[in-house]
Amino acid sequence: MKVEFLNGDCLQVLPTLVEKSFDLVVTSPPYNLGIAYSTFKDTAPRGEFLTWCKSWAAEVKRVMADDASFFLNIGASPTNPLLPHQLILALTDGENPLFILQNTFHWIKSITTHSPGGEPFSAGHFKPINSKRYVNDCHEYVFHLTKTGDIPLDRRAAGVPYVHKSNIARWGHTGGQDLRCRGNTWFIPYETIQSRKGERPHPATFPPALVELCIKLHGKADATRLLDPFLGIGSSALAAKSQKISSFTGIEMDRHYIEVAKRRLDPPSEEDLFRCESPENS
Repeated sequence: MKVEFLNGDCLQVLPTLVEKSFDLVVTSPPYNLGIAYSTFKDTAPRGEFLTWCKSWAAEVKRVMADDASFFLNIGASPTNPLLPHQLILALTDGENPLFILQNTFHWIKSITTHSPGGEPFSAGHFKPINSKRYVNDCHEYVFHLTKTGDIPLDRRAAGVPYVHKSNIARWGHTGGQDLRCRGNTWFIPYETIQSRKGERPHPATFPPALVELCIKLHGKADATRLLDPFLGIGSSALAAKSQKISSFTGIEMDRHYIEVAKRRLDPPSEEDLFRCESPENS
């Protein structure tokens, strides 16, 4: 896989990329919720933030092939619930919208359901809040944006096996395959960590599994050319590597995050670690 990490502001880097050179864009930009990133100040007035998003999104559109997909992950907070809706309207509304909203997915982080015996149980990552006004926010949005709204997807590539196998023969649309469309609710818990500084030195969580589903669903397989204009610590690069796609380009303004991404993508071997820790190298 060809990998390219570009250090800089995406508004300055994106214009240097070749037009229509990517089939897939998956990213999670700053949420404008006051998150403490290392170098980016996530506290702009909402109107200013939306204008900024439209600027970089226009450049994203320019570098997208005509049949490309753009998966945009954005979350909210209990006290600021309108952000995802304001952003998607900014990108899709008006006389000359940048994109067409083709699908809306819900990234479910935590869910409570019932066993076959009727017992309730919870699964996933549950982040408690101390509030008498709001319930816990256990999901984020993933908006699927395209230029035309009619881009074919490989729904089964991101699918799941049937629970009741009799449905495979009963329903003609299965084509005899034990795989159905996953739908637009994606339960993706992320790993609980003990130390953010040591294990995940970035204030926002973006699981590689989410990006993997986007790669599979878009359906270009190993020919995929993936762009992430907000690389962070490289979760999308890890997904690209696991899916063995053609190429990956990530843009990140924080050089430290890029170094973390490089280490995650190509971690030192046990032999390398032994060399570093051996007495003759101390």
